Amino acid sequence: MLLAEIVAVSHAVSATRSRTEKTELLAATLAGLTTDEAAVAVSYLVGQPTQSKLGAGYATVYGLDVAPADDATLEVLEVDRTLGEVAQTSGPGSQARREGFLSDLFGRATEPEQDFLRGLILRNLRQGALEGVMADAVAAALQVPADRVRRAAMLEGGLVTVAQRALAEGPKALGAATLSVFTPVQPMLAKTAETARAAIELLGEALVEQKLDGLRLQVHRHGQQVAIFTRNLREVTGDMPDVVQVTMSLDADSFILDGEGLLMSASGTPLSFQESMSRPGGERSWPLSPFFFDILSLDGLDLIDEPLQRRHRVLRELVPEAARPASIVTGDPDVADDFFTRVVAGGYEGVVVKDLTQPYEAGRRGSGWLKVKPTHTLDLVILAAEWGSGRRQGWLSNLHLGARDPRGGFVMLGKTFKGLTDEMLEWQTGVFLSLEERREGHVVYLQPEVVYEIAFDGVQRSTRYPGGVTLRFARVKGYREDKAPGDADTIETVRSFAR
Repeated sequence: MLLAEIVAVSHAVSATRSRTEKTELLAATLAGLTTDEAAVAVSYLVGQPTQSKLGAGYATVYGLDVAPADDATLEVLEVDRTLGEVAQTSGPGSQARREGFLSDLFGRATEPEQDFLRGLILRNLRQGALEGVMADAVAAALQVPADRVRRAAMLEGGLVTVAQRALAEGPKALGAATLSVFTPVQPMLAKTAETARAAIELLGEALVEQKLDGLRLQVHRHGQQVAIFTRNLREVTGDMPDVVQVTMSLDADSFILDGEGLLMSASGTPLSFQESMSRPGGERSWPLSPFFFDILSLDGLDLIDEPLQRRHRVLRELVPEAARPASIVTGDPDVADDFFTRVVAGGYEGVVVKDLTQPYEAGRRGSGWLKVKPTHTLDLVILAAEWGSGRRQGWLSNLHLGARDPRGGFVMLGKTFKGLTDEMLEWQTGVFLSLEERREGHVVYLQPEVVYEIAFDGVQRSTRYPGGVTLRFARVKGYREDKAPGDADTIETVRSFAR
């Protein structure tokens, strides 16, 4: 299959909001794949290269000065082989060799293919063909219920492997998927609720537990063997001797646990996510403490289809209180709000409110788990904007956010495209072009005159941006027509959140 065919369906999917139409477009594409092409094409259409790490960043990809080809000749499997060579390149001179591989690849790609490859390599394709839609498409191609595909992907840790086998062997391959110790499954995820009260009013009586801001861990054990996987299913057992030690202390022969690893201060309060992520190798003065909040399997008994109420009871019997997040069961919104306030005051990120009747929906951001976090806002100046791709083609989208420097000028904090409606995209494109100072590639730099209110979940240290900090989960709340650039929040205000 030509890469151009993948690019064409990617553009078509991004151009429609209809889930049904997206599914039909993808299913028609899947029907024409060979066995070898299936894994690559499915992976590309959900916006991911098949390689876990390519070693090619933004500067490398956008620094390639290669004229596009006139004709589409690139095969999907050729692209995958080239990216495989890029990923395997290491040692002295590796950067130049990577650039050589990529230059050759981009030189054979048409302009639309080059745009697609940039987004693919940087994992920044905004095409609307996410795994949920792709699962529907695989099901349509196989003429089976979508739940069969989702369950198989859940049990095998991802859609790509399942889709490849099922498209090659037929629907019978979906039945081969089973929950197995040492085969990681995709973690269950949470949607967002504004308040704990709102979550309880929606779910009724529920489990309300501390939300942990650490490293998501899935821990497997059978006998004396332990395997630990991260949220993206990468094995990190060798880096987690402290977690292995806790795991081995539990009184069972075989289990799969879901939880997070945190760094705790000497006073027993959690340190930040960034500090948990950057724990020095070999540093034992700050052991990573595991906290387990769910159990998928115990001594050969699968629990993923059991309601949370039973899973949590089994978890409490296996895992000591010190290795579980604090929680309550309540149907009273006032009690839930009070628990949220106490949890946040104790240094935790918020709470997760969980439906007691729900099974473990691996790989899904279902309505059974609702996360609640305090939201902060800042008034920031828009310093630049980037031309969008996919459905946002032709609009200035990704925003460069700046805080005011009291000494003069503005300090960039990072970027966001979240929270922008179509109406706002259209409006800001016109306004920003009237304020254009210069362009560099796909970036339009602006006179610093427009102030937006930006919501965010936290501030963390960053060596990437000049102010030394960046915003976590920044999203646009709206245009502050009443604010001038001199009214924007200062960089010191932003840094105070990090402290």
